[in-house]
Amino acid sequence: MSIARLARLAVIASALTGLGVPQATARNSVIDNIIPDYAPAETLDGNFLAANIAGASRNTEAAAVFFREALRDDPRNVELRERAFVAFLANGAFSEAVEVARDIARADRENGLAQLVLGVDALKKKQYATARRFFNRGGRGRSADITATLLNAWSWAGSKNFSEAIGTVDNLSGENIYNVFRDFHAGLIASYLGSPRQGEERLRAAHSAEGTTLRVVDAFGRVLSRRGQQAEAKAVYEKFDALLPRHPVVRNALAELAAGRKLAPLVSTPQQGAAEVMYGLGAAGNGQGDEIAALIYLNLALHLDPEHAFASTTRGDILSRLGQSEAAIVAFDKVPLNSPMRVAADVQIAGALNTLERYDDAIAFLQTALKREPNDIDLLSALGSVQRARKLFPEAAETYSRAIAQVKDPDASHWELFYSRGTAYERAKEWPKAEADLKKALELGGDSIGSNRAHVLNYLGYSWVDRHENLDEALSMLKRAVELRPRDGYIADSLAWAYYRLGRYEEAVTELERAIELKPSESVVNDHLGDAYWRVGRRIEAVFQWNHARDLNPEPEDLPKILEKIKNGLPDLEEKDSGAVEKKSDKIIKVENAAGEKANGQQKPAEPSQPVD
Repeated sequence: MSIARLARLAVIASALTGLGVPQATARNSVIDNIIPDYAPAETLDGNFLAANIAGASRNTEAAAVFFREALRDDPRNVELRERAFVAFLANGAFSEAVEVARDIARADRENGLAQLVLGVDALKKKQYATARRFFNRGGRGRSADITATLLNAWSWAGSKNFSEAIGTVDNLSGENIYNVFRDFHAGLIASYLGSPRQGEERLRAAHSAEGTTLRVVDAFGRVLSRRGQQAEAKAVYEKFDALLPRHPVVRNALAELAAGRKLAPLVSTPQQGAAEVMYGLGAAGNGQGDEIAALIYLNLALHLDPEHAFASTTRGDILSRLGQSEAAIVAFDKVPLNSPMRVAADVQIAGALNTLERYDDAIAFLQTALKREPNDIDLLSALGSVQRARKLFPEAAETYSRAIAQVKDPDASHWELFYSRGTAYERAKEWPKAEADLKKALELGGDSIGSNRAHVLNYLGYSWVDRHENLDEALSMLKRAVELRPRDGYIADSLAWAYYRLGRYEEAVTELERAIELKPSESVVNDHLGDAYWRVGRRIEAVFQWNHARDLNPEPEDLPKILEKIKNGLPDLEEKDSGAVEKKSDKIIKVENAAGEKANGQQKPAEPSQPVD
């Protein structure tokens, strides 16, 4: 039966019987069994349709489940088998993928992906000659085929054949990236096979060509360390640290060197070397936006080296980007506890739990991680962010204070800690402390933080306007924030609302109309535009905007005020803004005049997402 025929029958079957993809079920544990259960359909057609839906949404776990069931019902369907094969690989179901690969290879010797999988499986089992036979089949093995060439080289390394291993790698030529892969893997192979001098030479060449790639930097620094060149190794890591401060791998290497210890080699087995090949290709695919191919390569890397922290982290990043937060959590949790990358993985797990709105789980998870690393700045910062999301502002400020206490000499890389603590203090109604931190964030960040500076300018500038303090400087700040992030609707709304607060209603309308183009579905912006329209006499349009704001799921405390304005409009202005201020929850509510008119709350100024190393 053809795939097209199956698809048509599946549509009919789903219309008759209905097809539901189960949602995630509640779990008691944060990590264990977090992947949702997917109940197979009762028919081939239903499973095929569900597999296609899952594949279209790039849900690799669900696609594997439904293709598995469909293949059981129709195991001789060639097209179905090949699609199930890809689904298994993308989901990391390697044993099933190997079984299907054998069937595919028997029917189609030219299928390169099947030969690759069988070769990887053989290399994992230390069957190096067998692995080479698979890699060289199906048109693979040409010098232009970077995958087969490098894997062949590592199979020769497994066979302890130095000349064949290095000679195979040196078949790579042409594009610059080929040369980097060639020297990188030649250096790793030479070091593994007992030639550290040649390993250093080849890794030095790779580093000269690609000195901003962490894996190249780390491999070169490690071989220098093992050859007793500690000072140069330290300089290599410090140069990278200047480009990307505080990366955990670099920090760990520098700490080891400072303690007088030699660094372990990046690769200690042919399996780890082959995993580096697959990880490099997966990372490249991820950078090009080819997520499914990248996941396949990363899963092959993890089959060869289950403790490859970078492969697990990159896999988690991709799954997060595809909206598969549960699968991403499981992927990040594969990072070994003793890896320098574990803290970064824990931060990502907390972020995924946050995305799932499992805030209490995220807090509990981070508190457990902090028992292992009680003074880690990244974990503390992540905990503070989740506490802010839960509106636990005093607790968040305390957590950020713990993080800041670990910083001896704050520099530009620490601006966000002060900004985040400042926002927590402001929400906790401790304005003097908030103002000091926001000023400190501006001082530390300077122009080096680029458009992120707009968030600090926006927060401090708006707060000053709201408090009727430093008005000229505040307006300048908000205008500069808009210049830095002209497409940010929340910042445009802040500038507009500043004009409104100062009674400059025509200018407020102009800015709010621009903000509404950027955030047409934001209740607060629509509500503000309604207020501004009312003040300039455009009352029919004002009521229309308030109705729109009402329909856009406003905050519960804002809805009664919107309904009141729809019914009665705004009270007439009796005098200039008195400057009285009341703050409630995470909305800023402004008393507009002596008659007691209250405008809708200003949305919390936008905050930048936490950067990931």
